[in-house]
Amino acid sequence: MDLIRVILADDHEIVRNGIKLLLERQGNIQVIAEVSDGAQAIEKVAALQPDILIVDIRMPILNGIETTRRLTQAKTTTKILVLSMHDDEAYILQSIDCGAFGYLLKDTNQLEFIKAIETVAKGEKYFSGDISKVLVNQYLTGKNEPTTAAPAAEAPAVSTLTYDLTKREKQIYKMLYQGVNNKEIADQLKKSIRTIETHRFNIMKKVGVSNVVDLLRKVEAEPALKQLLLDS
Repeated sequence: MDLIRVILADDHEIVRNGIKLLLERQGNIQVIAEVSDGAQAIEKVAALQPDILIVDIRMPILNGIETTRRLTQAKTTTKILVLSMHDDEAYILQSIDCGAFGYLLKDTNQLEFIKAIETVAKGEKYFSGDISKVLVNQYLTGKNEPTTAAPAAEAPAVSTLTYDLTKREKQIYKMLYQGVNNKEIADQLKKSIRTIETHRFNIMKKVGVSNVVDLLRKVEAEPALKQLLLDS
C-alpha cells in the first residue's frame, strides 16, 4: 500500500504523541502534522491535503463533529476518521451524518486501529464492533417504515442466491441482522471477538459491501437473501 499521510487532531499532547509513535512504527503511515483544535485542523488539511484526518470529538474552538461537517462541505479529498472515548449514540450518528468515514473508540486495539486507517485510506467506511451495534440499532429502528414490496416473481430463487456463504457466516450474518453485536455473538458462539470480526469482514466481501449498514440493507433489498438467513 502507498504511504498514508495523516494529520492528528487532539487537544491532549500526550495522546497525540502516543498515536504518532504507534502509527509511524507501521512503515506505511506518516504523521505530517499535529493540531490541538478543530480550527487548526481545517487550516492544516487545506494546506497539506492529507489522506486522513484523525480527529477527536471534544476539542476547543471547533469540536470534531463541526470540523468534520465543515471539511465535508468544503469537498476535501481528505477522509475523516473519528477516534473518541465517547460511545454516545448521538455523537456517533452525528459524526457519520457529517461525513466521517469511520468511528473508533480510544480503547480499540492496535490491529483494529491500523486496519481502520488502511480501510478508510482506500475510500471505504470502517466502524468498530461497538459502533456497529449503534448503527445496527439505528437501522433496525428505521427499517420498519412502509415500503412497496416487489412482486414475488421478481425475487431470485434462494438456491441461486447464496453468495457462497458458509454455514457459520450465515449464522453470524443472521445475528448481525437481528441486532446482536460482535461481543454478544462471540459469547454465544464461544469464539473470540477477533474471529467474529474476521467472519464479518469476509461476509461483507462476499456480498459486495464495505460497512454494516449496507450489509443490513442488502438483506432488505433481496428477499431471497433474507429468507436464506432466516432458514439458516
